[in-house]
Amino acid sequence: MIRAMRRAGPAVALIVLLTAGCEEPAADGAADVPAEPLPLVRVADDGRGFVRDTPAGPRPFVPWGFNYDHDGAGRLIEDYWHDDWPRVEQDFREMRALGANVVRVHLQLGRFMEAPDRPNPAALDRLGDLLGLAERERLYLDVTGLGCYHKQDVPAWYDRLAEADRWAVQARFWQAVAARCAASPAVFCYDLMNEPILPGKGKPATEWLAGEFGGKHFVQRIALDLAGRSRHEVAKAWVETRVGAIRARDARHLVTVGVIPWAHVWPKAKPIFYAPEVGGPLDFVSVHFYPRKGEVDKALRALAVYDVGKPVVIEETFPLKCGLEEFERFIEASRGRAAGWIGFYWGETAEDLARKQTIGAAITRKWLEFFQERGETMKQANAS
Repeated sequence: MIRAMRRAGPAVALIVLLTAGCEEPAADGAADVPAEPLPLVRVADDGRGFVRDTPAGPRPFVPWGFNYDHDGAGRLIEDYWHDDWPRVEQDFREMRALGANVVRVHLQLGRFMEAPDRPNPAALDRLGDLLGLAERERLYLDVTGLGCYHKQDVPAWYDRLAEADRWAVQARFWQAVAARCAASPAVFCYDLMNEPILPGKGKPATEWLAGEFGGKHFVQRIALDLAGRSRHEVAKAWVETRVGAIRARDARHLVTVGVIPWAHVWPKAKPIFYAPEVGGPLDFVSVHFYPRKGEVDKALRALAVYDVGKPVVIEETFPLKCGLEEFERFIEASRGRAAGWIGFYWGETAEDLARKQTIGAAITRKWLEFFQERGETMKQANAS
């Protein structure tokens, strides 16, 4: 059906989605009545999950969505959202049709900051358009910032900055983004940075970006040298200054930071960004899990390490390192601790992928089918 909608065009696609039950039908004579604004999402009173504050009272909310980090050609959203906006609209409709309620978008610092003290107005305006699109499609955004995924797009002036000046630029980025997002009900959360890391004790680093994966640098250092500080002290100062920048412009939307679960690599590892003395300003835990073949139980034990009294969202997950059967087992077993799951969508439907004769396409197609088939069960069962 999604493939047919793509051929039919945006207007017809929207009509199909509405009549197919993706939105509640309007009462007779009320077809032109605007939809109610999206309710604000907050942490539930028990601290274990989320609720939406609806006119009828708080209603459980379980994030079930996609990372929309790049398209099938590897382009980041800022690479095409100015020249090919209809593509973004189409992708959001498709993610909604697949059952998503959250979309995680990744904003690159170099596209949002023209200079150390000057945000990019065009990028902020397009972010405003994205918020409007999310509101219309009734999708919440996980707004992840400070990305430097394409090394060639990182401004040379940014790489030359000392730690304090770099942190100041990051704070200005978040002030500008939060100011643009503050009034929108479509914001689920702000994610301070994707997978920040710290240097080792007595082991200064020389590069802000860590290893490359698929032509992208997803991991970034927040300091090059501990300079006599503990790792927890650096993490605490970094979290507090970025959260403070957001709170100066937006006091109501949730804040988190998506981390690598080092306990998945080293079973005795403890969280740094979610340690009691560091994670106080963060509203919930975001961790990224790709369970390995034959190691589902190990992944579940690592997940338990991040159960620190706040809701836990598995903000990245995908059957990248194991088969779909083991991946399903991980998702099912994680329901005792996780309050939400966010996988991946790269701009191609299951029907698109079925036409490709590659292993990668087959894995992604099966993932999308799983996501659509299990969505309502996961959202309802965990909302009880």
